[in-house]
Amino acid sequence: MTARPSSRNSSDPDVPKRPADTEPRHEQPAPAAPRPRAGGSHGVRAARPLADGDRERLLSGAHHDPHGLLGAHSVRGGLELRVLRPYARAVTVLSKGLRAELHEDGDGFFSGVLPLRTAPEYQLLVTYGSDGDVDETVADSESGAEAEDTHEIEVQDPYRFLPSLGELDLHLIGEGRHEELWNALGAHPMAHQGVTGTRFTVWAPNARGVRVTGDFNYWNGTGHPMRSLGSTGVWELFLPGVSEGALYKFDITRPDGSHTLRADPMARRTEVPPANASIVTESHHVWHDEEWMAHRGDVPVHESPFSVYEVHLASWRPGLTYRQLAVQLPAYVKDLGFTHVELMPVAEHPFGGSWGYQVTGFYAPTSRMGTPDDFRFLVDALHRAGIGVLVDWVPAHFPKDDWALAEFDGRSLYEHEDPARAAHPDWGTLEFDYGRKEVRNFLVANATYWCEEFHIDGLRVDAVASMLYLDYSREHGEWTPNEHGGRENLDAVAFLQEMNATVYRRCPGVVTIAEESTAWDGVTRATHHVGPGGFGGLGFGLKWNMGWMHDSLGYVAHEPVHRKFHHNEMTFSMVYAYSENYVLPISHDEVVHGKQALVSKMPGDWWQQRANHRAYLGFMWAHPGKQLLFMGQEFAQGAEWSEGHGPDWWLLDPSYAAEADHRGVRHLVGDLNAVYGATPALWQRDTEPEGFAWVDGDAAEDNVFAFLRYDASGGPLLAISHFSPVVRHEYRLGVPDSVQAWTEVLNTDAARYGGSDVLNPDPLKPESVPSHGRRASIQLTLPPLATLWLRPA
Repeated sequence: MTARPSSRNSSDPDVPKRPADTEPRHEQPAPAAPRPRAGGSHGVRAARPLADGDRERLLSGAHHDPHGLLGAHSVRGGLELRVLRPYARAVTVLSKGLRAELHEDGDGFFSGVLPLRTAPEYQLLVTYGSDGDVDETVADSESGAEAEDTHEIEVQDPYRFLPSLGELDLHLIGEGRHEELWNALGAHPMAHQGVTGTRFTVWAPNARGVRVTGDFNYWNGTGHPMRSLGSTGVWELFLPGVSEGALYKFDITRPDGSHTLRADPMARRTEVPPANASIVTESHHVWHDEEWMAHRGDVPVHESPFSVYEVHLASWRPGLTYRQLAVQLPAYVKDLGFTHVELMPVAEHPFGGSWGYQVTGFYAPTSRMGTPDDFRFLVDALHRAGIGVLVDWVPAHFPKDDWALAEFDGRSLYEHEDPARAAHPDWGTLEFDYGRKEVRNFLVANATYWCEEFHIDGLRVDAVASMLYLDYSREHGEWTPNEHGGRENLDAVAFLQEMNATVYRRCPGVVTIAEESTAWDGVTRATHHVGPGGFGGLGFGLKWNMGWMHDSLGYVAHEPVHRKFHHNEMTFSMVYAYSENYVLPISHDEVVHGKQALVSKMPGDWWQQRANHRAYLGFMWAHPGKQLLFMGQEFAQGAEWSEGHGPDWWLLDPSYAAEADHRGVRHLVGDLNAVYGATPALWQRDTEPEGFAWVDGDAAEDNVFAFLRYDASGGPLLAISHFSPVVRHEYRLGVPDSVQAWTEVLNTDAARYGGSDVLNPDPLKPESVPSHGRRASIQLTLPPLATLWLRPA
């Protein structure tokens, strides 16, 4: 993962203001002085005045229990009702048989004692006057109507409703075990006590007060303070009449009394960056992937064909929406024969240059290409085309944007309280506090959220190594050992184990994949199986084989004449090939920032570069482990990838002189996937040593690697990779004597792929000539810089 600097807003104001990303309306003057009470309040007695402390805390957004003061409450002699409506001229209570105007108390407060024993279901008739543009604009924002000299609107009182979050939800949140956290926190349109509106909830345990602000209250949350729901640190408010599409944020009063305006950490939809308000949303998508979902887990992933096309959605075809991508991407990937796509992070992020790896909206698909339902539509389309969907998931760190998670409620909350533990040394970001149960819950629930709400088939977890080690990118003295004196981050280990166990329990058929670049023991071992280091396995299904990637790319970068001195770089991977369940990744990280595109890493002239490229892909597809290829490399794009313009599709334009060279490589990738999918020997026993046998792993002088792959019934495939630019005739290789004849099923030197068309067209019959420790052998022709696949005729 390559990180970039995150985008930043200006520092938080001491007093909340309208967000900069919102269209300006009229400026708001201070509330007018109390006006003489109008008529129509017969029978309404004056209420007891608010204590100065309560009044100040309500106005400053620092009260933990506004419902205890606002709304209706039984008192001696009747029902006391108090309302906070900034800029209103008058407030009248309406109910069946009741119309009672409240006394104005100044600063937007209205109150009175009604001659009632119990609180009825009531509404508020709020009158705005013509003392200035503010009154008219506020009235407009609530009613949607044209302003008049005086304007009356009928609204529900948010402070007459009981808490809309249940005791079980609060208990699970307090325990850090709410596996559907997204259904409890955030903004949810709902019907509550017979009234439609939106429930707002947020976890902010250090806040002195929290208010909801949005386009429904002119981005002034004074009249909408939230209530604290006890020791859980959760704040709640049900706002009648607020519906899907509303923009909102939380105005948080920090412990020091200052204010910060924050996007919702649980927002399921956001504005298009650089705007950053959260959006109330609910899903209306009707899924049509029932067959896919029912059968995706029939065969374990490590025993199935698994060939992955990695995609950066925003730049694959720049400018396309999710729904437009749903037309083009499934068709393209299916034509190439990949079984899965892996999407670089789709969670909302402010800076496009981070490629999605600096997340601010962990529960919201990026709005750059459409709505959350539009993203669901894309996943649905891929599933209906028979293509699995993996997404990159980034629980290792988050950016410091002052409207997002960093010091969310005025103190360290999602990040570790120790600044040395919180600051990520490489990326200018913050690390999560995995030891805090609520933070762990936030992340574990997020993993299941993507799988359950968007039918994602797998999570590739980014930067796992940076999570596992306390000394990651830190020098001596810059980190503190764990309780056992070691360098392992025990909290991160426990988090990853919990995440994997939860995902596999709740989401049958889903696979988790670790990008882990060290030799940590047991990355893909079950969590309850303790290894020699004393740790249970991390519980991942697959792990990226970074060692294979580094060594094999190092080998092919050498001129062929020098490759014999680096032969072991291609064979060493077989020493540890079965220590984990591996994916062989040629990812975005290998084709950016001066590392060159895959074909450009190869030595020689243009023909040799392409031949090396094709031979390498053939070796990669035959090697034990699943494979992943980043977009653009399937047609030998020569330039590094840029998120600004994506792959160089013009290379496949028939009017381009070298189009055939690039289309030939694309044909090869399609044929590699087709033969791979039809040949169980190449995937069925990827994690079993018995599924592999060297024929010749020591032919350094010839730059040849020959090995056998076996399926579950013992059926073999013979793979030979030849990394010299010469033709070798009558090359002898030992083979099993049980096979009567071998036929060539793939040759990367075929003319169709842009090669020299040196083939073995006829079946190759074994001879009783011992070779490579076997009683039988074949003689064949090895094309220059090519990989061959042979299977029983």
